[in-house]
Amino acid sequence: MPWPRLNREVSRGVYLLPSVLTVANLFCGYVCVVYTMQGEYFTAAPFIGIAVVLDILDGRIARMTGSSSEFGAEFDSLADIVSFGIAPSILVLSWGLEVFGRVGWAAAFLFVAAAALRLARFNVQSVVVDKRRFIGLPTPAAAGVSAATVFAYPYKLSGLFDAWLALAMITALAFLMISTIRYVSFKTMAFGGKGSYRNLIFITLTMVAVVIHPQGVLVLMAYTYLISGVIALL
Repeated sequence: MPWPRLNREVSRGVYLLPSVLTVANLFCGYVCVVYTMQGEYFTAAPFIGIAVVLDILDGRIARMTGSSSEFGAEFDSLADIVSFGIAPSILVLSWGLEVFGRVGWAAAFLFVAAAALRLARFNVQSVVVDKRRFIGLPTPAAAGVSAATVFAYPYKLSGLFDAWLALAMITALAFLMISTIRYVSFKTMAFGGKGSYRNLIFITLTMVAVVIHPQGVLVLMAYTYLISGVIALL
């Protein structure tokens, strides 16, 4: 009978789906670096945003289908260090830090190191911490701030004042990632049951706003989340 075999194939496909999304996440980070090397910042930056969406989806689908595994968690972290560590640091370095020479290199590497530390801490503490809060700025959010900034102004920075702002941004993001400031987690957002329609309406309105004015809306979203943790702390 073909049905048992079909069921096994469907189950295998569902189990592999989160890993496929993780590969797509990794690919987006790689493509961002390639376009950055060509100086095409307007094209490079959105790939980090796509990687953020894929990172959210792979974890949620893995939990919904019960296909979470230790391998998947480790693979996801390795992909994240590329898409949310190396890719945004190279993007910002090429976009606005080259005027500082080796100091710019050091600042970009600080971002990579902070992202790696943040991911390692998350992996260790994910079992014991409050699921509703992140400790430190999440690496996708930090990468999203840098990508949204470049996307809003995708022209190579030539002025020293602008370069200093870029240096301050990437350094602040690095320290926020390894800080103990708590940020709201959206992993527990429900899409079924009572009240879930509010979440669906919110996501729909957000998507419409992004389509209408992607650069302004994405910058607003990224920096609103960035300062939300600091405001809550104060």
